[in-house]
Amino acid sequence: MALRGTNQEFGRPYNRRIVLESIRRHGPIARGDIARHVGLTVQTVSTIVRELEEQGYILSVREEPKGRGLPPATLRINPEGGYAVGIHLTPLGIDAALINLSGDVIESSRREASNATPDHAFDQIGAMVRDLTGKRPGGRVIGVGMALPGPFDVDSMSFVGPTTMTGWKHVALRERLTAATGLPAFFESDMAAAAMGERLYGIGARHSDYYYLYFGVGLGGAMMHDGSVLRGAWGNAGEIGHIPVVPDGELCPCGNRGCLERYLSLEARGRRAGSDADWVAQVGPIFRNTIAIIENLFDPETVVLGGLAASELLERLADAAEPLHNSVSARADRKTPRVIVASGGQHAVLRGAAALAVSGVLSPRFGQMFAAERERGRDILSAREIAA
Repeated sequence: MALRGTNQEFGRPYNRRIVLESIRRHGPIARGDIARHVGLTVQTVSTIVRELEEQGYILSVREEPKGRGLPPATLRINPEGGYAVGIHLTPLGIDAALINLSGDVIESSRREASNATPDHAFDQIGAMVRDLTGKRPGGRVIGVGMALPGPFDVDSMSFVGPTTMTGWKHVALRERLTAATGLPAFFESDMAAAAMGERLYGIGARHSDYYYLYFGVGLGGAMMHDGSVLRGAWGNAGEIGHIPVVPDGELCPCGNRGCLERYLSLEARGRRAGSDADWVAQVGPIFRNTIAIIENLFDPETVVLGGLAASELLERLADAAEPLHNSVSARADRKTPRVIVASGGQHAVLRGAAALAVSGVLSPRFGQMFAAERERGRDILSAREIAA
């Protein structure tokens, strides 16, 4: 997705965000290259860059000259210029991490909290965030992002059953998260957050169109297109776990029978006796069919297997899918395997959740932020507006 500048009346904070986003995505990068990326003049970019340097978000680096003249200075994100907290809430517990602007996990923690109620969960989250941010006293904390199982706002499926947060219906997630932490707050489905984290910091950075198949307590997925998650009309695209695949199969909490996540998920694995090898042998044919469904629906460059499952288990599943069915992805000119295992690891969800907070405050992709800023008449990118 190309980020372009604007000359509208509220364009100054918007342009600062797209310049910062361009540096975050493409750095180290020269001012002239930024101008070409975002469609602004070099003079405008230089003015914005000077402000961002003064606020500590970016660093200017000049290489040693190799011939006549000085090489142009290049710009990159200052890793310690700010931090965000990523939260992952599941039916099993709460994970959290303090993450810098480069996506490095500075500190992480976990609280066991089986099927936590909202009150208990937000009490725990508030304490975890205070502990984590205390590891960088004086550091600028930009915001907090929380990932949790979806789908959202679907009467028969949301917050129902063992693979989602039972009892969380009608909870004001953003408001409660802000109240618990005192930070600008954002939330996302865990599958979309993991896909985002993999795109930014894992093997997904090599691809523009891929499907991220998320093995969590349940099963979900997200199609990444040109660096963005395809969300659907109500933001719930990717709930592949609730596709019925086995006629008259196991009853699912969503009300249907034979849903995919009743067979392919960590919750499904936990209900089966025997070794991982035994389980993979049982579900291998279903998994093979799943890959064909994904490929024929989305035509991805590759299907990336990730989530909370151990890499060894995901590798077993990938091997069990061979030989893959014929599909639109069975091409002679392929340069990437049809199925690969994610490299971002189990921190992908936390990194994606933290990136959601960074983007929510600093990136132009959250249009609702701009409308709110026009009404408030302030620029939350300014150092004085961000909690320290």
